[in-house]
Amino acid sequence: MYFELKENKPHGTKDNPFSIYHIENAGRSFQIPVHWHDEFEIIYVKSGLLTVSISGESYIGKAGDAFVVSPGNLHLMGSQTGTVDYFTFLFPLKYISFRTDDMLDDKLLEPLNSGHLMINPRVKDSAKELCEQLIDIYIAENDETESKITAQIKTKIILLQFILEMWKKGFVIENDTSGRNIVEKEMVSYIQQNFTGKISLKEFGEQFHLSEKYISRYFKEHFHITLSQYITYLRLENAKQLLQDTDLSVTETAMQSGYQNVSYFIRSFKKAYGISPLKYRNSGILTKI
Repeated sequence: MYFELKENKPHGTKDNPFSIYHIENAGRSFQIPVHWHDEFEIIYVKSGLLTVSISGESYIGKAGDAFVVSPGNLHLMGSQTGTVDYFTFLFPLKYISFRTDDMLDDKLLEPLNSGHLMINPRVKDSAKELCEQLIDIYIAENDETESKITAQIKTKIILLQFILEMWKKGFVIENDTSGRNIVEKEMVSYIQQNFTGKISLKEFGEQFHLSEKYISRYFKEHFHITLSQYITYLRLENAKQLLQDTDLSVTETAMQSGYQNVSYFIRSFKKAYGISPLKYRNSGILTKI
């Protein structure tokens, strides 16, 4: 049930900061754990049902539905069955900015980027046609039937049309400044900074002035994953990265990822990714689940 967490990894490239991720019929239940990033994100459900949570609000997306994650908003997505086909489009808002300090930048794009404004997370099927066009451009570029510059021009036009549609339909709203999102971000950041060590419910509760019993329930209710599952996810993702990028032994990889028992690490890795750590390194497979 483990997926790649975005958050500290770059999206896109300098030449093309627009990214598309496609998840199709994973075959078993999965959840992309709670995370956030500075990019603007559109989640589009091609078929099946997708559970989406954005800033604490949960939704069920069906074929044709789209969701918007404004910069900085905590979010997660998953499927109980894995039989879902969906795309995510990510890009920094400066990608579609004319950078001229005009009204568009000053009154809309910059407030969206800074978090003073946001787009209503659920836009249902109002963006279906534009999302399908983005997919067509993506396919054409990959098939090399369209040049990269042509694809970029078309992509920017469609993204501007998307922002226009959101504006016209009244989906641009003031952001919630209650502070809950900030606390949840601090929780996630604390775990990301300490996952290689031992994080107990007691220590976690003390850090955020909450009881052990309440912090466990709070984490499950808001992040749809237990604290221990989230820590395990981060440890395994760290181990996967070390296997890809270093020559550390499996034992050293386990230790640097927070595992004291190598056998347990190997079993956990194989359960999550369907392949042993050593075979994963030798095969070069970039397993998604």
